[in-house]
Amino acid sequence: MNKTNPGNFLENHYVGQTITHATPRTITEGDVALYTALYGSRFAVQSADSFAMDIGFEAAPIDDLLVFHMVFGKTVPDTSLNAVANLGYADCKFIRPVYPGDTVSSTSKIIGLKENSNGRTGVVYVRSTGRNQNGEIVLEYVRWVMVRKKDKSLPAPEEDIPNLPKRVEPSDFASSIPEIRIENYNNDLAGSQHRWGDYEEGEKIDHVDAMTLEEAEHQMATRLYQNTAKVHFNHLLGLTNRFGRRLIYGGHVISLARALSYNGLANGFHLAAINGGRHVNPCFAGDTVYAWSEIIEKAEIPGREDVGALRVRTVATKNRSCENFPDKTDDGYPNCVILDLDYWLMMPR
Repeated sequence: MNKTNPGNFLENHYVGQTITHATPRTITEGDVALYTALYGSRFAVQSADSFAMDIGFEAAPIDDLLVFHMVFGKTVPDTSLNAVANLGYADCKFIRPVYPGDTVSSTSKIIGLKENSNGRTGVVYVRSTGRNQNGEIVLEYVRWVMVRKKDKSLPAPEEDIPNLPKRVEPSDFASSIPEIRIENYNNDLAGSQHRWGDYEEGEKIDHVDAMTLEEAEHQMATRLYQNTAKVHFNHLLGLTNRFGRRLIYGGHVISLARALSYNGLANGFHLAAINGGRHVNPCFAGDTVYAWSEIIEKAEIPGREDVGALRVRTVATKNRSCENFPDKTDDGYPNCVILDLDYWLMMPR
């Protein structure tokens, strides 16, 4: 009897399938320090207990994206170990703060399948949920991933593509936003005087800074999340793909873009929801990542005068600065664009 896990292929999935993923993960202060070392994120609420506690948190919460990656990493051995690439996200809600010492675990449900025309791969749509040690939901999201078929001769699964919302309604995350003691929010310590009311719909922000991806760093980051996808680690397997090398985990680029966005969105202290996102081109070690953002929408939170929500679209590029805001055209995305992410950001008023 084979005791190893070869990972699931397209034909191993079916709509309605539920999966309890192995290896719960207690997130420690050491994980937080390593995450900071990898991305250099400077948001004050996640950086200082004193700042966070002054405005009403019980301590500095874990960075929202670190929680996302930890929950995501649990799902990989069962849903995307044999992935070609992770393609996109939708309907992602950050529901409850996570603090050092909390343990997260993951479950998933397959909500859609589609075989590609080449007959060798297909797309799996997965809704995943992260819970803490008390069984409380801290995060839920949908992603879709391109997965290999093990046997091309097998018939295609019945196509079932889920209807996903294009936007998370602010009312869906309003109750998850903790009350902020706004009188204690210190702009100087946060690093910016610009609050919710200072941003305008349609405004574009070049985040100016850039980070070059190092081979060791992206692999260390992906290991931190216990993400076992072969495309990120196996050099020999990478030689056989159309790029001839290992791919950077798409979530690594998201965290880089979020860290870069501090320069222009420093008071965006909490990622409340991700409306949608796409990894539109691959990224590799040695590439230099830049980012720019557009304010798509502003929303008041009913009954709240302490915070408001900004709907932000952040575009990340490789090896090209964003002073001219590289973007999608009628012909598609230029090769330099690697990420297009649409999300709700909470900011003090």
